[in-house]
Formats: sequence, C-alpha cells, structure tokens
Amino acid sequence: MTKTMTQKRLSTGVAGLDTVLSGGLIPNQAYLIRGKTGTGKTTSGLHFLTQTSSEETALFITLGEAEAKIRHNAENLGFDLTNIHFLDLGPSADFFAADKSYDIFSPADVERGSITEQIVQSVQTLKPKRVFIDSITQFRYLARNSYQFHQQMLSFIRYLIDEGATTLLGSEIGNLTPDDDLQFLSDGIITLQALDDRRTIQVDKFRGSSFIEGTHSLRLDDDGMCVFPQLKPDKFRRSFEPTIISSGVPALDELMHGGLERGTITIITGPTGVGKTTFGIQFMKEAAGRGERSVVYTFEESEASILHRCEAINIPVKAMVEQGTLNIDAVEALALTPEEFVQAVRQEVENQNTRIVMLDSISGYRLSIRGDNLVNHIHALCRYLQNMGVTTLLVNEIEGVTGDFKVTGQGLSYLADNIVFFRHLEIRGELRKAIGVLKKRLSNFEHTLREFEITRYGIKVGPPLSNLRNILSGVPEQIPPSSHSE
Repeated sequence: MTKTMTQKRLSTGVAGLDTVLSGGLIPNQAYLIRGKTGTGKTTSGLHFLTQTSSEETALFITLGEAEAKIRHNAENLGFDLTNIHFLDLGPSADFFAADKSYDIFSPADVERGSITEQIVQSVQTLKPKRVFIDSITQFRYLARNSYQFHQQMLSFIRYLIDEGATTLLGSEIGNLTPDDDLQFLSDGIITLQALDDRRTIQVDKFRGSSFIEGTHSLRLDDDGMCVFPQLKPDKFRRSFEPTIISSGVPALDELMHGGLERGTITIITGPTGVGKTTFGIQFMKEAAGRGERSVVYTFEESEASILHRCEAINIPVKAMVEQGTLNIDAVEALALTPEEFVQAVRQEVENQNTRIVMLDSISGYRLSIRGDNLVNHIHALCRYLQNMGVTTLLVNEIEGVTGDFKVTGQGLSYLADNIVFFRHLEIRGELRKAIGVLKKRLSNFEHTLREFEITRYGIKVGPPLSNLRNILSGVPEQIPPSSHSE
C-alpha cells in the first residue's frame, strides 16, 4: 500500500471535492485556490476552516474584505464560525479620512513589517491547524519586485508549514495579476471558473497524491459549495449475473429470445407516439413484481402524464411508485450539468439498488442538460451503469412517421447491446405499428417483425408479419398467398 493511501487526509468540507482529491488534502502542505472574482474562493476557504475539530483552531487571514462582512455572509450560508479566528489586515474605515497614504515611501517599506508581526503573533498564539488567506494576491503589492515577492512567499509558506498548519491560499487571477510564481510554490493547485452556463473546478496539481483529472461541475447556492466529480466509469464495478429479464408479454419475449439481459444497454428507437416509453415501462412492471426498483428520467413529459397514460393501459405505476419499486424523475430543462445528473443517477443505483434505468429520451437529454460533448457524457454514464449491472434503456425518437428508416441519428448505436425499433405502418388506409429487433449482442433474436398494439389491457404483440414485405418503408405490400406459402 502506498504512503498516500495510508496517510491521514484533511477534508476540504466541500461535498464532492474530497472525492476529486482522492480523500482530501494532505496535511502540512500549502494549496493554491485560484479564480476570478465571484468564483467561490472565499466560500471554499470557509468550508475548509469549518472542518477544524473542537480541540483545534483555524485562522482566517483577510487582506481585503472586512471581517464583519465575511462573518455576515458566512452566517447567511449557515457556516459555524465557533472555532475560526480572524486576522483582519485590510485597511480600516478611517484609512482614507486620515490620509494614511504614502507619497514618499513605498507601502512595502512602511507596512510589510507590521503585517508580518501581526501574522507571526497570531500564529504563535493560536497554533492553528488550518489557515486560509484571502487573498494572497494582496501581498504582491507589499513587495518591491517579483524576486522579493517570491522569496517572501516561499519563506511565509515554510513558516506556516513548520508551525503545523495546512494552508489554503486564495489567489485572485486576471490579466494584470498572474500567479505563475504562486503556482510554482504551492503543493496543490485548484482552479475555479464561472462560465456562461456553468461553474467548474479543476485540480491542476496535487503533490504526493493522485486525483481525478478533468473539469468538474460546481454549484454555489444557499448551502455553500458543492462539487460534482466527472464520472470515470472504470472506477466502478459490481458483480452480477447476466440473467434474462422478461417483459411479461410472451410474444414480445419470443421476439427477443427471452427478453433483455441484465447489465445491457438497449436503444428503443422509433417515431413519436409509437409506444417506446410504454415498452420500457413494461419491463419495469415485471421488475417490480420481483421486488426490484426502476427509475425513469423523463426530459420531455411530466410525471403526471406518464402516470395517467400507464394507468390507462393496465400498468399500475401509481402503486409501483407508492411501493418504492419505481421512481419517475421529471428533469427540469437546463437545470443540471451532466455531472449533476450523473450524481442523481449514482444515488439511485448505489443507495437505492436500482436495477433498471431509462432515459426518455436521448434528444430530450441533449436539450435539457447544460454542457458540451453530451454524447461523451452519455457514453460514460452508460458504461458506469453497465459495470454496475444495471439494465439501461435509452429511448430515441426519430423524425418522420413512415419511410426513411433510421436507427438513432444520434451517433450512439455503437453503445447498444440491443436495438429494438418501432415503425408506423399504413395498411389499407389504417395506421398500425410494428416492432422488430435489429441487434442483440448476447443472444440470437427473431428476425421478423410483429405487429405491436397498446390496448386498455396492456401491450399486445401479434405473430410475425410474414405476409407483408417492404415493411421498413412504412407502406408494406401484401404478399400473394401463393408466394407466401412458398
């Protein structure tokens, strides 16, 4: 076992960030948390300091914002500041009125000694185990040049570490305030960003430990900061038996040679109104009979609408929801990032032992979830579910009603272990439906199409449509009886 795996970690206090940092911060090191104004540096510092135990002390050194204002904002966010001591090194309210400016001497010559004395006195008196400085950038104005600043910061960081403090350094970044020198001096670098449609956090450096690379979603709200780590599906694995999951409809199971295998990914594809969602929920109905839990994430339809439709065709979804064997989650448009959505799915799978997950639909997901490279996110999510033995159903809606047969149009067919497709058919002036299987990786399947009907008694699947040809065109032709018999 490696040293970093056995070494005690310090929690950052930020939900999800300890996961990114492989358990938290390594004690007695200095970490740089950098970002522009409003990205959450002070909030992250408060989270870090409030993790101090009752036997220890924490020190908040502020060189800009007044202590009273920090305390007020922290209390609004629900932070307990009992064990946190403040050293306010910012200018007092009478600074301007008393004309405490310096026309002859540099601020570095006049103020540096006083500030150093106050910090040393506070550290030696309090013996803090955690120190947060907001922001370290202000020290730059107390140095004559870059070399002196570098030497001062190196000495300062070593002093705090020698005194047994784990230190978080807030750095205000911008075009006029680069912090390359501070990055070099720090044991770890955490970068915060506020983009147009999301907030992100990224670990760029972490001496002595592994960490989850990449950009992770971040949310700031009334409870403070929360991080949603990027999903790495290979990190998750749960043993399971690839048993067959029946639909409970004999003719449908015949079409699929028994049903769907557990832990597989199935794309259910077809035009609007053909029965894709109902097909998926039928498997969930059978799973509920075995005491298994399922979840439907709907991006286009309300929970009430799904409940009403299913109850009308003899699928008791209300009872399933009440018994806890089904959860219908109507995802609000543009409310979540991909990482936040993944977190919700993981809670279902890992905390509720959910065995079937349906995304309804792929196009709805792409329109409702904020962020880029959504196909990559769906890929990672499906691989995670597969590794956890969860049966995944992806509902895909294709344009058009008949003709121009397409599988997905989303570039995701490579993901599927199974592809089940639906078609609208025009037969003698009547609009009918057909179902077929295009792909099954783990077993054989029936290579014919069958009529698919949704009645008030549930799903009805007819015998193979062997008397029709050109079915995929949407306007099939009747095969003459003589040709059919041959």
